[in-house]
Amino acid sequence: MDPYESGEETAFIVDEVTGIITESIETVIGENGYQASRVNHWTNSVMELSLRQLTRLGKPFKYILTTVIMQKNGAGLSAAHSCYWDANTDASCTVRWENNTMYCIVTVFGLGI
Repeated sequence: MDPYESGEETAFIVDEVTGIITESIETVIGENGYQASRVNHWTNSVMELSLRQLTRLGKPFKYILTTVIMQKNGAGLSAAHSCYWDANTDASCTVRWENNTMYCIVTVFGLGI
């Protein structure tokens, strides 16, 4: 199947976005141990790298990203997102990544232009 016939060149493809986010997290954080003093730098770097890679796709979306980095210490975390959007053009995905000392959770919203 030709992706240009199916509209994939302009679609929000969750697997594609998930791969970009995962690669960005691994590039920025990798196997580093949790350090509270580095969390702000890591969150900003993950978002900047992710946004650069997403915009290189050349798809007609405005992107909104949220990033949470949390130390693995047994604490609970609950989060919720709600949007009023056009389900035909807009989409989102959440990537949960972890290493031995922390979790990184990135949510991406793609809003069709």
